[in-house]
Amino acid sequence: MRAAVVSQYRQPLTLENRPIPSPGPGQVLVRLEACGLCHTDIHAINGDWPVQPGLPFVPGHEGVGIVERLGDGVTTRKVGQRVALPWLGYACGECRYCIDGRENLCERQHNTGYSVDGGYAEYTLADARFASPVPDGVSPLDAAPLTCAGVTTYAAVKNAHVVPGERVAVFGIGGLGHLAVQYARLVGAQVVAVDITEEKLELAVELGADHAVNAAEVDPVEAIHHLGGADVAIVLAVAPTVFDQAFRSLNRGGRLVLVSLPAEGTLTIPVFDTVLKGISVIGSIVGTRQDLAEVFALHAAGRTRVVAEPRDLSDVNAAVGEVLAGEVPARLVFTYDAGLPVESESETAAGSSAG
Repeated sequence: MRAAVVSQYRQPLTLENRPIPSPGPGQVLVRLEACGLCHTDIHAINGDWPVQPGLPFVPGHEGVGIVERLGDGVTTRKVGQRVALPWLGYACGECRYCIDGRENLCERQHNTGYSVDGGYAEYTLADARFASPVPDGVSPLDAAPLTCAGVTTYAAVKNAHVVPGERVAVFGIGGLGHLAVQYARLVGAQVVAVDITEEKLELAVELGADHAVNAAEVDPVEAIHHLGGADVAIVLAVAPTVFDQAFRSLNRGGRLVLVSLPAEGTLTIPVFDTVLKGISVIGSIVGTRQDLAEVFALHAAGRTRVVAEPRDLSDVNAAVGEVLAGEVPARLVFTYDAGLPVESESETAAGSSAG
């Protein structure tokens, strides 16, 4: 099988031919149909964050594919079923966070494409419990971005407790932002899209944003306050200036929702203004399996639209370059036609020698 592998940080990925793995107890073997390219994958490739993936590894946490084989003890998934492989690849199920419905905060979690190999490959393994079913009618090309960009922004809107009629400013329109605009609209918010690229702002308006602010041309803080200020500011961009702009755009009682994870990850906010204005700072990390099920249900019902462009895995390094250059309207998705037998190469070799 083909796999795009990170062997050294900040170096181009290499395309390797690897054996198809065999599922262990509780696992499923998934034949990938698609996998989105998330900015988190680029942070992983570069080793940007304090806890780095072990080398070598296969990135990708927006994988969608077909279950080809079940490991021992798997009863909740079946061969032929389409599943999604999100960032949350495993949680313990026993800690206080798992028990009270916050499995995305589990301290023993494994992350797809980071601590375990992910979806930049034609086949991969997954914990059956966290291989989330994809409803009929949701294509792999759409399901892939929904698996992270969708569930992450859906959870961000949810965690902000947006009330109908409130004004929500979305900072950064792209793979995540184009979906955040739609989820904020679905809960009845007035949406202000903020970006530095006119094409992305035009897309946001097309998807339902009430206002568009080009931060390359005007002061976004002044522009948002001219509209009445933001009750919620969701930060999806990684530029350090954006965090300050988002904070200063808020009304009294506003909520600053932090989603993006810049390599230089320090936030400075004025304590005086935060306290006197009753500002809340909320960290929102991906979402739970239930959140993802709700995201898929909304899309299957025709309530959301995914903007994505397919790419071949052989173009992985060029695709990363496109994202870094800001040339992508929303999401790039690697699509696959594996065309390989289900048997792993090691099993085939063993069978041949036995014969």
